[in-house]
Amino acid sequence: MDKKLIYIADDETNIRNIIKSFLLKEGFEVETFDDGSALFEAFNRKPADMLVIDIMMPNMDGYSLCSLVRQKSSVPIIIVSAKDTEPDKIAGLTLGSDDYLTKPFSPMELIARIKSIFRRIELDNSNSTETKNLSISDVTINPDLKQVEFNGADIGLTKMEFEVVYYLTINKNRAVSRSELLDKIWGFENEVETRATDDAIKRIRKKLSDAGSNLKIETVWGFGFKIQDKG
Repeated sequence: MDKKLIYIADDETNIRNIIKSFLLKEGFEVETFDDGSALFEAFNRKPADMLVIDIMMPNMDGYSLCSLVRQKSSVPIIIVSAKDTEPDKIAGLTLGSDDYLTKPFSPMELIARIKSIFRRIELDNSNSTETKNLSISDVTINPDLKQVEFNGADIGLTKMEFEVVYYLTINKNRAVSRSELLDKIWGFENEVETRATDDAIKRIRKKLSDAGSNLKIETVWGFGFKIQDKG
């Protein structure tokens, strides 16, 4: 198997070097950058298999970098940041990062999370031949391509947004709570009320509407969301 290439962006040299040394020992290829712009330029030339990025960096911060990368790629992104409040974490996850680790952290914990994400991707790929397209309302959900399609065209959901629609669809006609979505989709293991799910639903609704679809994601006030199968 080819070595996985990981890009690291952090303006703290010692953090970059520590992460790099541990990743090299684990057999990964690593390139490091001291700001988001440099990583983004490199990613445009040669996409990596994963990004590990800080939030507070000169020229381009981690939030902007995450948002730009998500417009063109579903590459796994782990945010590693000293910003440790709940809103900071939710902002990172809402923009499309796959995980959020607070500094100071154990390098071995980061390694464990990286390996976990790669394992999950491999599992998704190995199971892809067993998945079937789902149809609901006027859209088709393609689990292999991680796409929601209307009239045969991809409506452009991010991987995270796709997972939300897919989870609501396989649980159609049932109200799914915000905390259940946070746990199943974001892997967020607490009951703190957040805007992550609401922001994701808002973006999904706009993409469905812009595409011309009639699929509705209903809000169950004070609880969560539901896709009703009108058929």
